[in-house]
Amino acid sequence: MKTDSAILVVDDDPKIRTLLRNVLESEGFAVREAGDAATALDALHANGVDLVTLDLQLGGDDGFDVARSVRKFSQVPIIMVTGKDDVIDRVVGLEIGADDYITKPFHVREVLARVRSVLRRTKQNAVDAANLTSQDDCPDSPAYRFDGLIAVPDQMELKDRAGQFLELTSGDFKLLNVFIQKAKRVLSRDQLMTLTGGVEWSPLDRTIDNQVARLRKKIERDPADPRLIKTVRGVGYTFACDVEVLQSASSVKSA
Repeated sequence: MKTDSAILVVDDDPKIRTLLRNVLESEGFAVREAGDAATALDALHANGVDLVTLDLQLGGDDGFDVARSVRKFSQVPIIMVTGKDDVIDRVVGLEIGADDYITKPFHVREVLARVRSVLRRTKQNAVDAANLTSQDDCPDSPAYRFDGLIAVPDQMELKDRAGQFLELTSGDFKLLNVFIQKAKRVLSRDQLMTLTGGVEWSPLDRTIDNQVARLRKKIERDPADPRLIKTVRGVGYTFACDVEVLQSASSVKSA
């Protein structure tokens, strides 16, 4: 079954590239390969790529540096491939702007599930953005104020307590929006994964914990003593502050 999506597989191991190419092509994806950073960046500059699987260990190249370079000119979805126990790699990768990660050794079904999930979320985000743009009768997106911060999740804008705009990734905003919409409610990790459009969660998966830790660093007054996103031991998290709904996104511009 052919799809319209093209995947760039970046890995310095030709066996891994061949494995992923065979799996992805068998599901109808068009596949390109790159064994080093330069080839990968050339392919992305040429456009026509809908998603990248990026190995963090590229021989003499650093996958993190590749991701940083990509984010300077493209928002193409990136799925990072990391070592099994490299938790810090996952955290750094998400902070750089990766959309998901796969740990080695991986199962081909997991690769397909994560590729489809990220592509599905990306396409839905594009549809949502187009719908917002076309709504002439409602030009402004909803804005929210909490603990001195003002957020417009639809426009991925967040103004801090000093009146400066903060830089958050798309993943940060998805998680923040869920917390805003479900303020004062206790949400399990499973619920958070589902509500943010993640793949099936397992008790050993620390993706949500990593994303919460990253978001806390950006919105909490003291990330070491969080007052907004509180941990509910044995369950998950809750957004513990009051949220005020503002009339429109113009409130962020003028505040």
